[in-house]
Amino acid sequence: MPRAPLSTRANESLWVFGYGSIVWRTGFEYARSIAPVCARGFRRRFYQGSTDHRGTPAAPGRTATLERCSEDVACWGVAYEVRAEDREAVLENLEIREKQYDERIEMDLYDVDDANAVPVIRNAVTYIATPATTNLNWLGDASDVAEQIAAARGPSGENSEYLYNLCEALRGLGIEDEELYALEASVRAIRGD
Repeated sequence: MPRAPLSTRANESLWVFGYGSIVWRTGFEYARSIAPVCARGFRRRFYQGSTDHRGTPAAPGRTATLERCSEDVACWGVAYEVRAEDREAVLENLEIREKQYDERIEMDLYDVDDANAVPVIRNAVTYIATPATTNLNWLGDASDVAEQIAAARGPSGENSEYLYNLCEALRGLGIEDEELYALEASVRAIRGD
């Protein structure tokens, strides 16, 4: 998908915000990471369909995306600093990995969710899915999200594994996410895990 140009220059380091699989399977070279950090005005949702990794076109899995919301809500994750010399290769990798996500955005990240806090990182790059008509894999909200995740499987494995790995990694960072952990509990109950 066409991407808007980034505000940082090619000779500068690049920050990448991970809130989904990048938290537990980074998959690219980075100089350092900072965790936990939060993106204010966003919340994590399993609204994006996965037809190439955690599901199939006939039975899509669900992967995390960020939903824009009020500034008093925050999504916690990990920030990775990519050296300038690795920047182009990492962006190429991310464009392939995140190809089903229709927006690449930049955001400021914070180490507290206080509205008066100063960002610890500016212009971190991340990929999100939106309900735009160009996003062919958008699933949105549904009453059977847990059932879909419990049943879906794709070339990269079971959709439930994606969810479980994310929850384990976030717990390891001391991140509380009641809605995410409630979804995990529902999927485990359905699967008998």
